[in-house]
Amino acid sequence: MKLKKRNNEKGFTLIEMMIVMLIISVILIITIPNVTKHNKNINTKGCEAYVKMVQAQVQAYQMDNNRIPTLDELKTGGYLKDTKGCGNGGSVEIAPDGTVTAVAKE
Repeated sequence: MKLKKRNNEKGFTLIEMMIVMLIISVILIITIPNVTKHNKNINTKGCEAYVKMVQAQVQAYQMDNNRIPTLDELKTGGYLKDTKGCGNGGSVEIAPDGTVTAVAKE
């Protein structure tokens, strides 16, 4: 039995594949800078939210114990689960008056 050779097989040519790769590359070149710009904004907003949450827990601790806590006292007292700090690598500090501020990573 002889096998017939097909000449009408369909597929993509090299030029078509290169055009698709070019389009995908252009899309990536456009989107990557936007993603990195928004990442910094997200980290900043997350840090602001963390500072507000710690400030609320300082006030709750102060109402319960009539004094300003340290971060370790907030953690051991069950007011905070962890004291890792902001998502951007910074940390928070509690001033003697109870004000919480973010400290940037050096």
